[in-house]
Amino acid sequence: MESKSRRQFFGYMAVGLSTPYLLSACGGDVQNPSAEIDQQVVGDSALFNTQALTFNSPEVFEYSIGSGDPTESGVILWTRVAETALLPGESLFFQVSRDSSFLNGSLVVEGEVEAIQISSLNDYTVHIDLDNQLEAGTRYFYRFVYNNTASRVGRCRTAPAEDEALARVKFALLTCQDYTNGFYGALRHIAEDASIDFVIHLGDFIYETVGDPSFQSLPFDERLIDLPSGGVVSLGLDDFRKIYRTAYSDPSLQLAMETHTWIITTDDHETANDCYWDYERDTLGAPDHPYTLDPEFNNDAELLRQLKLDAQRAWAEYVPTRVGFDLNASHPHDAQQVYREFKFGNLVQLFMTDTRTYRTSHPCGESSRDRVGKSCPEVSSEEQSLYGMEQREWLLDGLSNSTQQWKLLGNQVFMGRLGLFIKQLVQLPFSVDAWDGYEFERALLAQYVLDHGVENFVVVTGDLHSTMASHLRQDYNTKSRVIGPESPGVEFMTPAVTSSNLGGLILSENPRETVENLVEAISNGTVRVTNPHIRYFNSLDYGYSTIEFTSSYCEWRAFAVDKDNRSDSVVREQIAAFRKYPELPELVKA
Repeated sequence: MESKSRRQFFGYMAVGLSTPYLLSACGGDVQNPSAEIDQQVVGDSALFNTQALTFNSPEVFEYSIGSGDPTESGVILWTRVAETALLPGESLFFQVSRDSSFLNGSLVVEGEVEAIQISSLNDYTVHIDLDNQLEAGTRYFYRFVYNNTASRVGRCRTAPAEDEALARVKFALLTCQDYTNGFYGALRHIAEDASIDFVIHLGDFIYETVGDPSFQSLPFDERLIDLPSGGVVSLGLDDFRKIYRTAYSDPSLQLAMETHTWIITTDDHETANDCYWDYERDTLGAPDHPYTLDPEFNNDAELLRQLKLDAQRAWAEYVPTRVGFDLNASHPHDAQQVYREFKFGNLVQLFMTDTRTYRTSHPCGESSRDRVGKSCPEVSSEEQSLYGMEQREWLLDGLSNSTQQWKLLGNQVFMGRLGLFIKQLVQLPFSVDAWDGYEFERALLAQYVLDHGVENFVVVTGDLHSTMASHLRQDYNTKSRVIGPESPGVEFMTPAVTSSNLGGLILSENPRETVENLVEAISNGTVRVTNPHIRYFNSLDYGYSTIEFTSSYCEWRAFAVDKDNRSDSVVREQIAAFRKYPELPELVKA
């Protein structure tokens, strides 16, 4: 990188986006990053005294560090300075290096965040946007320094250049990590996997509930969360911030954040269960939230609108993302845009979508019985949308104009049909909170992919706390089990890290042996009989998955990791593996 002798000032007045900082870029030759990191490196700096550094990092950087949203010339760096460590007038420094020595020969850029920018306004979080400062397709080392205390050393990676003929790229896939319901052993495995290039999180990074009796049994005393509001559901900004801080206290999450660069979107639990936008009242729809159900709050539209704003703000503060939050906005649709795209050489274009902020209400009603195991004529209405018009047009245009070989859709709720027979008589959708409640838009997307020759379309999904491999269809009413060229693509669902799956929910009421028999029957029987497009279904295991792309195939592998195991050395087991070849419509077991 070209050496720059002057210091430059950059600023962005938005919570969750890059904090104004003083930047100085450094020259140096490219060096190969070492496999191991010495967490107590001194290094060099033009901005602070490296010889006086101390390394009691948790006292200052109690939630460690992270990186996210890679471009071909930068990433976002993130940290939070502990309130107890704050000193008047003390700046925060950061460094990015070619290797873990942080010597002048390897330093690429370092900078200063002035004290005034570290405040309660953003809950003492800091985002550094290094776009246009780094080289494409390169792994770097980085750290923060505050009051002569160095953070742990992190690694980040920029995206490959858009025109690079990329041989491969591999992503880890995550979803649904309810802190109260288990341990993050899956994240430790991701941290220790050097073959992973980037981490994609498909939503439910946190859960807004910390003891909902309908699905949270609170099995671990050390994983309890006490909210400032005193309840079991987040009522606003202070509660959301507390949940994020508690999640970030987990050592495995910290390690995974330090080791990889993340790309994160939102689902419902960053705000409220099964949430949507109530266009009639122009406010958040939150069918299970106290603001909706409790007479004390009277289903107040202003409270619900503010709840969404608070959720957006906390997410922007605590996620290493380029997505910001406009403090001056009074409407959630003006405050933040989560959907965005990423390119990885000529191989993959990733579209990260948001199926909560703009979605219309549930088609059959808002009670829990109206959302599960029920159907109605409205599921096929043109008025039903998960995306909203602007996001839908952005996605369709992006798909048809993409020059990358593989088009990857980061999706929250199951796109395919998941139908179950009720009393052996009629097939009903498992959940109309998923795409089964929005059939018109699902068919429109599938037909667009087919009509515009969008090849190698792959959807990755979270939300359902299950593991699935499935073929997409334009028409799910066909009874044919043959997958031909009329299939627009494939879908892979990654398992929940910890959030209760079908097996877990049944287990709370039945002996383990009964549970295994019930879920095994669903997995290998009913689901695949009534849904011939589904090749694999599992709702017993927790864990994560990976997806690797080459010019010849994409390969998805799912791993089970016991969420109840506290050990840092918890084992993983591969439970499924499939390949999709460009020249074949069908998934092939790997």
